[in-house]
Amino acid sequence: MKKLLTLCLATLLGASCILQPPAAEKKAGPAEKSEKKVQTLPFHGKIESVNQASKTIKVGERTFHVTSTTRFIKAGKPATIDDAKAGEEVGGSYREGDGGKLELNSLRIGPKAEKVPKDDKKEK
Repeated sequence: MKKLLTLCLATLLGASCILQPPAAEKKAGPAEKSEKKVQTLPFHGKIESVNQASKTIKVGERTFHVTSTTRFIKAGKPATIDDAKAGEEVGGSYREGDGGKLELNSLRIGPKAEKVPKDDKKEK
């Protein structure tokens, strides 16, 4: 009887060891992916100052750093940091970089463009 009980326990222990590692690996995968995901945050306001030497733009109390991947748009067309002037209304998105720097992802210079409603009815 003891041999049978020992054999059953050993079988259950062996089966549980075989089944658990794949489940543990699946849980570790999504956790690693979420750490790598970079979140961008929206902002809007007026430009306080533009420093072209250090490639920074101050909007309100926040100073944003321009990177090589920053996209500028003015009046619906591509633009550069040279097109950004103090006092202009801006909006865009940024992410927090190394050392807490706020890195610009995109910057729209000027007021937000109004959307023209589509008229599905055709005039006859």
